[in-house]
Amino acid sequence: MNTINTVVLNFTVAIIDFLYRGRDFQRFWVLEEIARAPYFAFLSVLHLRESLGLRGPQHLYLMKEHFAQTLNETEHLEYMESRGGNSYWIDRFLARHLVLAYYWINVVYYWMAPKSAYHLSYEIEIHAAETYAKYLALHGHDDKILEILNDELHHSKELHDAMEMINA
Repeated sequence: MNTINTVVLNFTVAIIDFLYRGRDFQRFWVLEEIARAPYFAFLSVLHLRESLGLRGPQHLYLMKEHFAQTLNETEHLEYMESRGGNSYWIDRFLARHLVLAYYWINVVYYWMAPKSAYHLSYEIEIHAAETYAKYLALHGHDDKILEILNDELHHSKELHDAMEMINA
């Protein structure tokens, strides 16, 4: 599944990079809008599992982590909005339709293969950090973008830890 995750991610990144070439904050806004979906999906599945009496040993920890990740991604989204990332209706239209599909894909994926779902999100967080690093390399220092880059790296570590918990 990891190979499929990588192929799908690379294909999606190529499309988004093409569509948002030269429009950094619009691309960042779309990516941050979509970035919240897996965490919402993970929480939804964890709540469903809890309701069905299928709570695992790391359940509470994962719920707290995913809720915190959701809030952090929302803060990133709000910052991108403050920089004009959502100023065009076509960007809002695209992101809001993609996020609906991506949310439901993640619900099913996490229910059926949580480790693979975490791997996909891990790869996305790594890509996000690389995207912000490229922006900083091209445009110079920006405290907020650097903070967001570090948040993305932190999220990737949390997702890696979640994958390890599943193995334990």
